[in-house]
Amino acid sequence: MLGYLLRRILAAIPVMGVVALFVFLLLRLTPGDPAAILAGDNATPEQLERIRTSLGLNEPLYTQFFTWIGKLLQGDLGVSLISNVPVLKMISQRVEPSISIALSTIILAILVAVPLGVIAAWKHGTWVDRFVMGLSVVGFSVPVFVIGYVLIQIFAIELRWVPVQGFRSIMAGFGPFFERIILPTCTLSFIYVALIARMTRAAMLDVLGEDYVRTARAKGISETGVLLRHALRNAAVPVITVIGTGFALLISGVVVTESVFNLPGIGRLTVDAVLARDYPVIQAMILLTSLIYVTVNLLIDVAYTLLDPRIRY
Repeated sequence: MLGYLLRRILAAIPVMGVVALFVFLLLRLTPGDPAAILAGDNATPEQLERIRTSLGLNEPLYTQFFTWIGKLLQGDLGVSLISNVPVLKMISQRVEPSISIALSTIILAILVAVPLGVIAAWKHGTWVDRFVMGLSVVGFSVPVFVIGYVLIQIFAIELRWVPVQGFRSIMAGFGPFFERIILPTCTLSFIYVALIARMTRAAMLDVLGEDYVRTARAKGISETGVLLRHALRNAAVPVITVIGTGFALLISGVVVTESVFNLPGIGRLTVDAVLARDYPVIQAMILLTSLIYVTVNLLIDVAYTLLDPRIRY
């Protein structure tokens, strides 16, 4: 198992290298001039040239790339062209809201969706199954921002149970943190619950028809034991897969959710950087997102080996 994971980690290194090259060329070859954004509309050609020289934009592309890679390997993500603040510092200031939303969404979605999927498969063809599948269809169909505005209208404006917008660090107390994170979490987890519940139901239906499940029932094992110990464990591999692949929905949803609830996270930081063509910030955020994907895939591989011993070999 250790050798398998080591090979997966080594395979991720060239992947990140290709991503770095692609991001660098994509940003450099698209139309637009960061020097013009920094200098303003009334800048003279001499001022623009001076800014490009100071930023190293007049250097050949390969020189710019290797300079950037060299700094990246030293942990230097560069300095924002707009705010003149180190990118690493900007990310560290914005990462807590995004991580809080992402982790709470994953936890809530798994706790809600997996039991729903198991119950829907167990009660296949009944009104319970139809209700869960109908809920999943609604979750896929309604945009994230619509769900967010509906929850704000009901729970923040009409009922006044929670604040409308903003974020409080968990260091300020769990109460203020919870009341500001609950609506974004519920908003973002809606589509994630739909995705996981549908896959759990489909995987469970396949497993519940297997011979070893009928044998377990014939031996007198309780229905709960059959569902959890025999069926769910064997159906967990595709469920874990969809949890990992659904992470793309989570990342894109964080951007919208942070805008709706006015949360100072890395999603809004990325959008602002794209609009301002802030190369260092954009590059750092895309690389960070790619690293998250690679890490999630590695964690999925670990879960596979724990659930199915055949994968270790």
